[in-house]
Amino acid sequence: MIAAALPTSMPPLELSTPILGALVGLVILLFGRKLFWLCVAAVGFAAGVELAPRLVEHPSPILALTLALILGFVGALLALFLQKIAIGIAGFVAGGKLALALAAAFLGNPANYYWLTFIIGGIVGALLLLLLFDWALIFLSSIVGAYLIQGVITLPPTGATILFLVLVVVGVLVQSGALRRSRVVVAE
Repeated sequence: MIAAALPTSMPPLELSTPILGALVGLVILLFGRKLFWLCVAAVGFAAGVELAPRLVEHPSPILALTLALILGFVGALLALFLQKIAIGIAGFVAGGKLALALAAAFLGNPANYYWLTFIIGGIVGALLLLLLFDWALIFLSSIVGAYLIQGVITLPPTGATILFLVLVVVGVLVQSGALRRSRVVVAE
């Protein structure tokens, strides 16, 4: 019944990847601090989706998904076994992606400064995440979750920006409330 409503020109993989990304984004938006490994895996997944076209010209959806899944899996393993390294890598990738998004918003086309912007943003993100772990993780996981959700919804630029900001605020509020409750329970 559902398959009949889907256009035949769109392969199932192209439809399922955004839905999966949005669901993972929602979980990260609301529980990123608690599910740190999932947050790192999602950052790896998002990096894989972004890197595929830079590594291979016009990658197939299968290749892009495979690269994203591999980087996500590596991120999850790092988070579970090498937490400090994973924290630094997650902060680096999330900070780099945020720097690119800010550069695109304020400077237009950041292609000329892509790697420099990514590396500077990555260093700042890694330092923030390592120094202010809980709060940085709440903020960065809210950004990553909002980014994954907002990427699935087609809106005009202003609407996309408003949706992104609202999702980030919701993520920060929900996760900071959970952090406060967990600290109150520990203190008692």
